[in-house]
Amino acid sequence: MAKIYQAGALNTTSLTVPNVYVQIQQPVTLLNGVSSSRVGVVGTASWGPVNAPVVIGGMPDYQAAFGTKQALASDMGVNVNIAVYQGASDFRCVRVTDGTDKASTGMLSGATLTAVCTGTSGNTISAKLTQGTINTAIWTLTVSHSLLGVNSYQGTTWVEIAAAAASDASALVVVSGGTALTAGGVTLAGGADGGTPSTSAFIGSDGTTRTGLYALRNQGCAIGLLCGLSDTSSFAAQIDFGLGEGLYMVSALPSGTSVSAAASALTGAGADSYAMKVMHGDWLWWDDDTNGNMLVSPAAFAAGKLAGLSPEQSTLNKQLYGVIGSQKAGLTSSGTLASYSDAELTALFDAGIDVICYPAPGGEYWAVRGGINCSTSAAVNGDNYTRLTNYLAETFATGMGTYIGQTINADLFVNIEATLTGFLSNMLDEGMLGSTNGAVPYSVICDTSNNPDSRTALGYVQADVKVKYMGILRYFIVNLQGGQGVTVTVATGS
Repeated sequence: MAKIYQAGALNTTSLTVPNVYVQIQQPVTLLNGVSSSRVGVVGTASWGPVNAPVVIGGMPDYQAAFGTKQALASDMGVNVNIAVYQGASDFRCVRVTDGTDKASTGMLSGATLTAVCTGTSGNTISAKLTQGTINTAIWTLTVSHSLLGVNSYQGTTWVEIAAAAASDASALVVVSGGTALTAGGVTLAGGADGGTPSTSAFIGSDGTTRTGLYALRNQGCAIGLLCGLSDTSSFAAQIDFGLGEGLYMVSALPSGTSVSAAASALTGAGADSYAMKVMHGDWLWWDDDTNGNMLVSPAAFAAGKLAGLSPEQSTLNKQLYGVIGSQKAGLTSSGTLASYSDAELTALFDAGIDVICYPAPGGEYWAVRGGINCSTSAAVNGDNYTRLTNYLAETFATGMGTYIGQTINADLFVNIEATLTGFLSNMLDEGMLGSTNGAVPYSVICDTSNNPDSRTALGYVQADVKVKYMGILRYFIVNLQGGQGVTVTVATGS
């Protein structure tokens, strides 16, 4: 009877029984790109767990997890809402506090109901205790909130009801105490969001229990945003995190920073890296559907637009939505908007600072004007360099580990090269790579030329990958010659 083995499980040099031996060969590993649109968001909220990443796909998800938006530049809901308007749809949200936040509480029939999370959203949680109509020994505690949901728990005593609530992962309250059950209702009160967290709370710690920005480790985020934080002393830590995680941090200078002060502010922060995008301190007006007109950081708009673009693209000249004005330009409703001069834009771009302004090169709309990161090197200071480099590096780091532990031989070299080349070929087919002359914009070498025996004997295998990125059109020159004396020669086709 024929026997079937997985490749590598059968020693084919020691067979003794005549038979058919089938070895299942694994196909060449195929790479699938990592997410390039996931935004890691750190900020304040009126509800939700603290220092724990929560998966959010849009505003309904956000409100169910973090409650009502607050009229604060640091509020995650406001920033997520802005980013959604620009095309973002995948978030990992981390709530931070200043430590003065409080959980709302209420008394019902002698029992204490305490909100499972701190924040003012807990102040609109209502609880109602009712007695069964058929089986009067059964009581039902119904806990509800317009955004957070509704939960019901049954029991014949407070102990049973409390146990039912404790076993519910989506519970809004913790029940303690209580003696006799008496019908009634209560709305919780006393919850507080706390004040604006310090810079250290936003950055957090990278220990056994990660907090703040560090809670986003290993979350697969491509873009990072610390809501409303404009403390330039945080830029070094943000850059370090971005480099280590393959993540593009987006921040902004303090509200109202002048053009002349912007360059020195960034220089003083030591922010010279492709891992971070710094927006000018010309904050934007946003018409929030909950809080009305708000002055918010331009970083939220830039981060959202990046998330809505493929990684080879730049934010330069891409239309932004929901902007109703800026500190420099004024409100759109005024009818007259102040604009930046070429000298002002040059000063910002030379310093590695981007800006959102009106109009854009493409027309009468708000847009990111530079499409740059804060590196002073022209070779790496485009959005597309950061995004595409991170995308490729993270994809290779995530997908190539399957080769670890395999024997080093010519077949391995061929398979590694095929895996990398196949992925880059897919990118070329999808328009993420390209060239102006039609040449293949990548090369992969993994053979004996770069893997000598002296290295492979020690367990090393090296693949040399070169990828040429497409440039971004920044300066469009049209040479026009006109006049009555101009001679025009038109070539005729056959």
